[in-house]
Amino acid sequence: MPETPATDRTISVEVNGELIERDVPARRLLVHFLRDDLGLTGTHIGCDTGNCGACTVHVDGQTLRSCSAPVSAVANRQVTTIEGLSSRAAKAVQKAWVDLDVVQCGYCQSGQIMSATALLEKKPKPSDTDIDHAMAGNICRCATYQRIRAAIHAASTQLAG
Repeated sequence: MPETPATDRTISVEVNGELIERDVPARRLLVHFLRDDLGLTGTHIGCDTGNCGACTVHVDGQTLRSCSAPVSAVANRQVTTIEGLSSRAAKAVQKAWVDLDVVQCGYCQSGQIMSATALLEKKPKPSDTDIDHAMAGNICRCATYQRIRAAIHAASTQLAG
């Protein structure tokens, strides 16, 4: 028997502080909803399997790989993308990223910044072990890991002072 096509369903979700109500196919992935439907292209598609971290967003303050989650999984929740990141920790992370010249090619950096911000919002003075744990699964093909760690420490110092 042929598979029955997934039917659309109305989803309500808050994205970057704006309530969005849309009909979306039941299996529509969050990353495609954000990029294609809402035009929020800062959330990148890297591996399409949730392994590289380029698609990382915050859902109710927790990191989520948006390429492996259907939109229905975030119904009635708050989603923050790189475009909507505005907390004090986020600003410190973004400043440290620029000051320490973290970015090389930049493709993974929105996911890296999302993960680093989530870490500092939970643990403002992380150890190297905390950073390694929080950043695990965020792959940087340019291997800027040492600069990323240094930037997280710099952002932590900025938040403390």
